[in-house]
Formats: sequence, C-alpha cells, structure tokens
Amino acid sequence: MSEARTAMVLAAGLGERMRPLTLQMPKPLVPLVGKTLLDHVLDRLASAGVKTAIVNVHYLPDQLEAHVQGREGQPPEIVISDERGVLLNTGGGVVKALPLLGPGPFFINNADSVWSEGAAPALTRMLRKWNPERMDSLLLLAPLTTSIGYGGKGDFTMAPDGRLTRRGEGEVVPFAFAGVSLCDASLFENAPQGPFSLNLLWDRALAKGRLYGMRLDGRWMHVGTPEALAEAETLFEREGA
Repeated sequence: MSEARTAMVLAAGLGERMRPLTLQMPKPLVPLVGKTLLDHVLDRLASAGVKTAIVNVHYLPDQLEAHVQGREGQPPEIVISDERGVLLNTGGGVVKALPLLGPGPFFINNADSVWSEGAAPALTRMLRKWNPERMDSLLLLAPLTTSIGYGGKGDFTMAPDGRLTRRGEGEVVPFAFAGVSLCDASLFENAPQGPFSLNLLWDRALAKGRLYGMRLDGRWMHVGTPEALAEAETLFEREGA
C-alpha cells in the first residue's frame, strides 16, 4: 500500500453559501457535532498516516492560525500556507505549497469534506488503489443516491476500472466529487502560476485517460449551507463518523 505523509487542506475560501455563520468565522471553523469541520478533516488525515498537513489561509486567517496553534501536540503537524495577499484558488494554492508537500503521493482535502465511513476507511482505500503508473490523480466520489445536502447533477461517470468521464451538458451522472483527491507532484508539471482551479489539471489528466475515481462506501455530507449543516448533524448523531 502507498503511504501519504503529507496533505494539503484547502481552507482559504470565503464560505459565502454558509452565511450568516461565516460572517464571523471562516467556514472550516464551523462546528459539526462539537468539532470544527477542519478538525474532522485533520483527524481523519492523521488516522490515514499523514504526518504533516499544509493548511492555506485567506479569509479571517488569524482565527484559523489561532485554532491550529491550539492543536499543538496532536497529529498531524500543521504548517500554514499564507494566501492573505491573493486567493489562489484550489490549483494555485497547491502550487504555492508544493515545496512543503514534497513529491508525494499526497492528499488534497477540502476543509469542509466530511462523511460517515463504510466498512474500511476511505483514505486508506485510496492509498491501496493509488497507482502512479496509470493515474495522474485519484478522486474520492460520492454516489448521489446516498449523499446528504447535495442538489447538483453530479460530476463524473466512472468506468469499471475507475477511469472517469465528466458529466456532459444536460446530463445527470451518478457521482459527485467528495472533496478529496490523491496525486503526486507530477500532476503539477507545467501548471500555471497564480490563481487557477484544479479542474484545469484534471481535464489534462482526463484527456490522457489518467483521471481515476474511487467510490465512497459511506455517506458523504455536502456541508455547503446552514441547512445542510443541520442535516449533517442529524446524520452524524445517527451513524457516527
């Protein structure tokens, strides 16, 4: 099984859809069953063997920095990637942090990505499935039929071998991106500088047939709004994390 010693936690976003909760705090610090969304993510990464998590900050950054300082002594070790000056989007944020992430493989984890586990932990299953000979990136995908708080049409279809195809115009597809991917530094070769989305690099991988997915066994919670947060609270209390 592969080992991921580092991870990027994308925590710099504005959290506009979570207002009014995010008027006074960054979205990663919104509590879910007594623990911040960020702590849910960091604890899960630690359980998967991640030693160092790079957390980027932009919106209300002082609150995030103070919070992670309060975790001192708990795994994983946290290093802040400061984006106060300019919000770099998902791809640009990882490019800035590449010297800290190393060659990989490493996880890229949205700070609000939470789910209940199935029979085996999802991140451990991703490490078992990771194959850099065939893959540029491996995405965790949630079935729309079992997801909470998601009202979209899905993002991908998945072949039996895990290879992905994007949703076409007007289509509804079975899987949504659940906010976690696994890759190594080679995904970012010839990446642009400045702000850009990871979707740009995923599209390059798609064109080469090297973007793969893995189905989440548990139930994904798309915690995008205060209403979805309340729904996730109910599910966590019933099913656990």
